[in-house]
Amino acid sequence: MVAGWFSGEGDDFRLLGTRCTRCASVFFPREDNRCRNPGCAGDDLEEIPLSRRGHVWSYTDSRYRPPSPYVSDAELPWEPYALIAVELESERMVVLGQAVPGVTVADLAVGMEVEVVPGVLGEDAETTWTTWYWRPTGVRA
Repeated sequence: MVAGWFSGEGDDFRLLGTRCTRCASVFFPREDNRCRNPGCAGDDLEEIPLSRRGHVWSYTDSRYRPPSPYVSDAELPWEPYALIAVELESERMVVLGQAVPGVTVADLAVGMEVEVVPGVLGEDAETTWTTWYWRPTGVRA
């Protein structure tokens, strides 16, 4: 888990961004130092929860094991996964993420509604690596 990128559980799970109090630009991943908008000199940023839902802007599949720092068990065969670019409902910004396990590119279409849900990338005896997934709103785990 990357500290400060998301919080909550179940229906309260949200990605966390920051908003410039001067120009209202929203950032994800979060920005804690200064506004990244080149037309703004603001440096007062507030944490905000981002929209839970959005629409598929684009998608593809990942057919190779990515390098570190991505966590995957080298002992297990690689399982491809769908990667989705989602335009958030309110913020109108695009956020990338994996589809929930079991959802493939064959299940996706540009414009379909998805929601952010918590997920686990991997775990061992000491650590659970958490993340977020995008799930089509018509799919329930």
